[in-house]
Amino acid sequence: MTVRVVLADDQALLRKGFRMILETEDDIEIIGEAADGADAVRLAALYTPDIVLMDVRMPLMDGIEATRSISESGDKTRVLILTTFDLDEYAFNALRAGASGFLLKDVPPAELVSAIRTVARGDAVVSPRVTRRLLEEYAHQLPDLSGAAGDGSESTPPAGLTDRELEVLLAVADGLSNAEIAERLYVSETTVKSHVGRLLAKLGLRDRVQAVVYAFQSGLVKPS
Repeated sequence: MTVRVVLADDQALLRKGFRMILETEDDIEIIGEAADGADAVRLAALYTPDIVLMDVRMPLMDGIEATRSISESGDKTRVLILTTFDLDEYAFNALRAGASGFLLKDVPPAELVSAIRTVARGDAVVSPRVTRRLLEEYAHQLPDLSGAAGDGSESTPPAGLTDRELEVLLAVADGLSNAEIAERLYVSETTVKSHVGRLLAKLGLRDRVQAVVYAFQSGLVKPS
């Protein structure tokens, strides 16, 4: 599968740098560049890329508003935010707007490539433990994803989740990767991925970031 990417950053030098890194990969194709958020939204609507690599600080429309617009469009495009700091209001607002994760601007090339592939598969690339710290501080400000979650009792899995799916949800909220969940539950990573996919579908959630938000807001996980 070829991952189709739009680069959105108001600094042409940075866009060129990212393009040089990504174009060396056989499975990644750069299909457009945007110098501001408004153009990023236009290109996302025009080409429906798999990923928009989005800077947060841009003219005309910043990356947060552009992310919100793309996320609310209903298209399959996912947004990966570029930020300067790994734990700040920009990172939080990116998640709140619907981003599938964020990366530091000085991310090593191999991590950038891996992150794009991960998000294209439908996963999220925010460090789970950083996500958890963000949510512990800001969860009350996020859109309510819990729906009719009841009292959050673990004895009654929400939205028809099986006991195993609930275990997986709690492990995701605990910051574990698929590999770590597989080790904990003595199953394969493929099985874990299937469980994650099913629980996201049952809960009507977009990705693992939203699953963590859900777990906090439904009371399944309590801030430490």
